[in-house]
Amino acid sequence: QVQLVESGGGLVQAGGSLRLSCAASGGTFSLYAMGWFRQAPGKEREFVGAITWGTSTIAYVDAVKGRFTISGDEAKNTVYLQMNSLKPEDTAVYYCAARRSGYTWYDDWGQGTPVTVSS
Repeated sequence: QVQLVESGGGLVQAGGSLRLSCAASGGTFSLYAMGWFRQAPGKEREFVGAITWGTSTIAYVDAVKGRFTISGDEAKNTVYLQMNSLKPEDTAVYYCAARRSGYTWYDDWGQGTPVTVSS
């Protein structure tokens, strides 16, 4: 299994910025992609964005497109989420996830890092 540790969450005012990071470790594995998900209070978990290693293709949910940027270091199995122009609606626990090569979806998850955006 892959261990994932997120960091960088916190409290920020609307319009501010935060940068989340996630490092993956845990032994022999090959990651196809690493992504970010979030779960707001009382809401279901939703996909935020992801980077596909090798091709370096990026996908974002429409709600964050143009405001959030995903980047990473494939060699270090590390992914970042730069969040700009934050809105109160972005308040959620943000989770890092890893998709291993040959797998259909994300199978390894971090514990989450809370992000609170005040109005």
